[in-house]
Amino acid sequence: MHPIERLRFVARAQGADAESLVREMAGALRGLGLDPAGLVVACRRIVERHPSCGALWWLCARMLTSGDAHGASRDAVAAIECDPTVERLAAALPDDATVATIGWPDLTGDALGRRGDVRVLAVDAGYHGSAFVQRLERVDVECELVPAEAAGLAVAAADVVLVEADAADGRRLVGPTGSRVLAAVARSVDRPVWGVVGRGRRLPTPMLDALVAAVADPDEPWAAESEVVPTDLLTHVAGPDGLTQVTGAALQAECDVAPELLRPT
Repeated sequence: MHPIERLRFVARAQGADAESLVREMAGALRGLGLDPAGLVVACRRIVERHPSCGALWWLCARMLTSGDAHGASRDAVAAIECDPTVERLAAALPDDATVATIGWPDLTGDALGRRGDVRVLAVDAGYHGSAFVQRLERVDVECELVPAEAAGLAVAAADVVLVEADAADGRRLVGPTGSRVLAAVARSVDRPVWGVVGRGRRLPTPMLDALVAAVADPDEPWAAESEVVPTDLLTHVAGPDGLTQVTGAALQAECDVAPELLRPT
């Protein structure tokens, strides 16, 4: 595939997982061999098309702040492909636990599939819940689809609530709309809330500010697909370093600020 077509494919891809988007984006940009100005424009456009994908912001920031953009892209792809978050999360889950999730959490789904001994209460968000349940059923995980209006009941019946982040910084994470309700209800009934923050999702605060502004819908905020969850509602962070307390180190940014991404195309 020609690099231009590959880049267009990434721009049009909806519902693809973060690892695939990073891999395809990095390959397309390397193939184009853009000059610095062209690279800036391409990166701005791709994060505008996928504003909630923190891993794409991370990839672009690494390329734009490095003296070797192509080397930085290869390193980023290797890092996200070797992300141990799934293995660490699967190992941390209690035996025979009942777990509440929301939407279609990619890393969480992989971890639950590896366990096989958990029961999943999948709260619907954005009409992705049914597909997530089907995904788990294909690997023989016991699961049940929970309508959004019954989210509180699912949380009360769960041993652990998992909220997967598309992006995060030290004060908040961005996840599917409904995540904040799950986390808040869980804290009110004394259930642990684990923020699942995979490789490439931890961004510097100015970049997360830009991401939050890009995904917001000021006219109909309730129609937005993503929302902000304060890290005060989390009890733990599940990431590449395993299950840790919610600290600044656990949510430290994985890239430098790329000022070029803070301005629109």
